[in-house]
Amino acid sequence: MAHHGKEGVIKVAGNVAANVTGFTLETSADVVEETALTNSAKAFLAGRTSFSGSIECHWDEGDTAQEALDVGTSLAFILLPEGNTSGDVSFSGTGIVTGMSVAVTMDGVTSRSVTFQGTGALTQGTVS
Repeated sequence: MAHHGKEGVIKVAGNVAANVTGFTLETSADVVEETALTNSAKAFLAGRTSFSGSIECHWDEGDTAQEALDVGTSLAFILLPEGNTSGDVSFSGTGIVTGMSVAVTMDGVTSRSVTFQGTGALTQGTVS
């Protein structure tokens, strides 16, 4: 089933982030080659996993969740691409804020962009 982007929600350190305009979650796994000399095709084993992401929002200095996004801070994140209703998919983990930028344009809304690097495991679950 397809979902509209307007359903997405982000929680930072337990607080819902206001004015979010988008987010990205990237996951990856290392692979280790286990090919024997006599094999004609390469074989691999799954290794360690990692995750990172970005959050885009309209600047809101009164938003507790946004204000917690200081570079170098380790925070608990919950990313909810379907929304925050019982049964919706959730991705949760701890990440370190690795970057933050603010963009101001003459005729636009001031925006904040934040990047984070996950530390530890990312958990996929559902909203209860």
